[in-house]
Amino acid sequence: MARFGDLINVEVPVLLEFFTEWDETSKIMHPVVKDVAAALGDKAKIIKIDVEKNNELADALRIKGVPTFIIYKSGEMKWRQRGEESANTLINRVKKFF
Repeated sequence: MARFGDLINVEVPVLLEFFTEWDETSKIMHPVVKDVAAALGDKAKIIKIDVEKNNELADALRIKGVPTFIIYKSGEMKWRQRGEESANTLINRVKKFF
């Protein structure tokens, strides 16, 4: 978990997407998350986390469904939501924490 702490304890907002490869909504969100990353550039970090490969982390964060999005800033969770989101909605949510 120390590595996870290093990922989220930064000055820029960090958008995490918890997903699985087999989930249809997760598949739909892949290009959306790429668009978000392209739009935000180095003003934010975008991290995709496969819950099947990171069970311990998903359990620790109580991820019950995918996709789940979480925004951290300076190590503190600022926002969390499960389900499909548009690129513009995600971009605007992250921008609130610049």
